[in-house]
Amino acid sequence: MTGSTNRINPTLSGPDFVSFQVRDLETSATFYEDALGLNRLPATNPAAVVFSSGGTAFAVREPFPGVDLNAIGQLGAGIGVWFGSKDPSGLHARLVARDVPIVQEPFEGPFGLQFSLRDPDGYVVTIHTAG
Repeated sequence: MTGSTNRINPTLSGPDFVSFQVRDLETSATFYEDALGLNRLPATNPAAVVFSSGGTAFAVREPFPGVDLNAIGQLGAGIGVWFGSKDPSGLHARLVARDVPIVQEPFEGPFGLQFSLRDPDGYVVTIHTAG
């Protein structure tokens, strides 16, 4: 690698779309729409359901060709995906009432109140206070 370690690539803006490969597309789509309250966008791809709440788009999608999700230990291990919420404690209470697995109870962190949950495929998602 050449050049300064502080160099910024002006052609790359960072993540603008995040997707999880899931075992059951409709189960995951319903979870993110009903339990977390994301806004489902009109379908443009039968292999994915896309959501947006004004920020980076997020999707659940069928696995890519050649990917066997059942052969993978912990889906998403090592990757942190965070969603901002205007009311993380209210969302936490609604998720607990729905028996959504909470893997980290709410606490005050560097981004306000935060907690982590496990989605239907086992991905860990962190919810934090939106600015």
